[in-house]
Amino acid sequence: MANELFVALDFNTEAELNAFLKHFENHPIPVKIGMSQFYMSGPKIIDELSARGFPIFLDLKSHDIPNTVYLAMKQLSQYPIEMVTVHCMGGQEMMAAAVDGANAGPYRPKLMGITQLTSTSQEMMARDLRMTGDLLDSVVHLAKLAQTSGLDGVVSSVLETRAIKHATSSDFLSLTPGIRLTKEKQDDQTRIATPQEAKAAGVDYLVVGRPITQANDPVAAYHRFLFAWHGTDA
Repeated sequence: MANELFVALDFNTEAELNAFLKHFENHPIPVKIGMSQFYMSGPKIIDELSARGFPIFLDLKSHDIPNTVYLAMKQLSQYPIEMVTVHCMGGQEMMAAAVDGANAGPYRPKLMGITQLTSTSQEMMARDLRMTGDLLDSVVHLAKLAQTSGLDGVVSSVLETRAIKHATSSDFLSLTPGIRLTKEKQDDQTRIATPQEAKAAGVDYLVVGRPITQANDPVAAYHRFLFAWHGTDA
C-alpha cells in the first residue's frame, strides 16, 4: 500500500526495540528493519513483527554478483515482507536477477533500488567515489536503469523525486528517507526534506527514524509526521 510512513528500527538492544514497539502494540505501524537491527535480531524478527501486525520494509541493500543476489532475494521472498532493497550500482544484470529471485517465493516483496544514499553529497561523490558527474544525473540514471531492470521503484532523497518521476513514470515508486519536520537538525543526512516537501514532490513512501524513535512521546511524534505529510494523523 502506498502512502505509508515506515519507522526505522535501529536499536542497540532487544529491550530497547521492544520498549519502543510497545507504544504501538494496539495500533501497529509500518516499520523498516535495516542491517543493524537485522544483524542483531536475526530473521526471526520478521516473523515476530509480522505476526504482531507490523508491515515490514526490509532494508538490507543487497549488492553482489547476480547469482548471489538472486539467491538472497529467493530466500527473502519466503518471508512476509512488503519491500526489500538492492543497490542500483550492482548493475542491470544484478537487478534483473533480484527480480527473478523475488518472484520465486510465496511472497513477492516490492523491490526498491538504492540510487545514491542521502548521506552522499556532491563533494563526497567526487572526492571519495571518484564520480565526476552531477549527483542528480547519477540518481536519475540509476532510477531509469532500475525501471528497465524490472524494479518497482527506487530510494532517493525528496530532492530528486520529481526528476525521477519525470524520467521514469508516475507509478514508478519513490521511497525517501532523510525526512525531518524542520531542516535545523540533519544528523548524518545531507539531503533532507520535510514531509510537506515530500508530498509536493509526489513521494509514495517515507522513512523516518530518530525523530520518532528517540522522541519523548513516539506516538505523538509519529502522528506529527503523518499530519505534516497527509494533513491527517491517521
